[in-house]
Amino acid sequence: MPRSGRPSAQRPRRSRRTSRPPRRAPAGDDPGPHPHTRRRAWLAGVRALTRVSAPVPGAVPAAVPSGVPVPGADLVLRGRTFRPGHPVVMAVVNRTPDSFYAPARHDDRSADAAVARAEEEGADLVDLGGVRAGRGPRVDVAEELARVLPLVERVRARHPDLLVSVDTWRAEVARAAALAGADLVNDTWAGHDPRLVEVAAEHGLGVVCSHTGGAAPRTDPLRVQYPLPDPLPPGTGPDVDPLDGVVLDVVATLRRAAERAVGLGIPPGSVLVDPTHDFGKNTWHSLHLVRRTQALVALGHPVLVALSRKDFVGETLDLAPEERLEGTLAATSVAAWLGARVFRTHDVRATRRTLDMVAAIRGDSPPVRAVRGLA
Repeated sequence: MPRSGRPSAQRPRRSRRTSRPPRRAPAGDDPGPHPHTRRRAWLAGVRALTRVSAPVPGAVPAAVPSGVPVPGADLVLRGRTFRPGHPVVMAVVNRTPDSFYAPARHDDRSADAAVARAEEEGADLVDLGGVRAGRGPRVDVAEELARVLPLVERVRARHPDLLVSVDTWRAEVARAAALAGADLVNDTWAGHDPRLVEVAAEHGLGVVCSHTGGAAPRTDPLRVQYPLPDPLPPGTGPDVDPLDGVVLDVVATLRRAAERAVGLGIPPGSVLVDPTHDFGKNTWHSLHLVRRTQALVALGHPVLVALSRKDFVGETLDLAPEERLEGTLAATSVAAWLGARVFRTHDVRATRRTLDMVAAIRGDSPPVRAVRGLA
């Protein structure tokens, strides 16, 4: 992809800071006595910060966003509702010997320990997989079932508060996982087996709708292109980016898949949409999809992003999987700010803290404690 596809970076003009600092709230505006509770402290801080002085005539306005992006849709699984104030962390636990990220390779014993650690570090959901996404030795249905089903059963028995997802593209595996207690089917290969979503609907499971650009399971992208359609769709703005071709394709694919899932009886809050970074995409595509997260949020379903240590992070920073944590967290922060709701990750503790901070900055949740300047 030519570099001309990137938005031009222009350094914003600096203006002298001439406005007065925010004035303190009058005593009559205080909601009550000293805010001993966390909620009162949070509200007091918000009220104080929203009282800004009038702009100085002739001053150059700062180039800042006009507001916080709209929140993403609620996630509903197993009768539980996760609202924007609680970003959902999905921990990756691969029951595979050949995951691209070495610390994510588990046998039965280490997989059990990984699930327990994920719950302790703040995961809401565990995604259990028996076949690596990339190329490798063939794994038939029987072997995938042998790897995944016992783990699903143990997680359900030992961790009743954890939601359980199974990462598979095979309807047979999804059906067995549903009977073993799974809550969600993570179909990372975009409906390669069209029966899979039917199984999810039949058993009352949620489903992840994904986009791979037509790629078959366990294949890598090769010279993939998503040209802009001609003519452009109605309502397309004048500032269209050459890379928006991939966004239009992803949105159209996910809309069709989500509509089918809802039509089969799966509640909209249990139908997740995943742009599926790296799958059927090059690094330019994946970076642009992070920038355009709001286009996915507009579909009205919870947006799942699986950014953890992926190749687009590695290529952007020229780093191996073991060194991609900071890049992953940067992409995670942007996606969370723009309204993504579910975050698939190998690094639960770091992701949980990052998401909680973004939620507080957005105003979706209060700080755990807020006493500075209030005592």
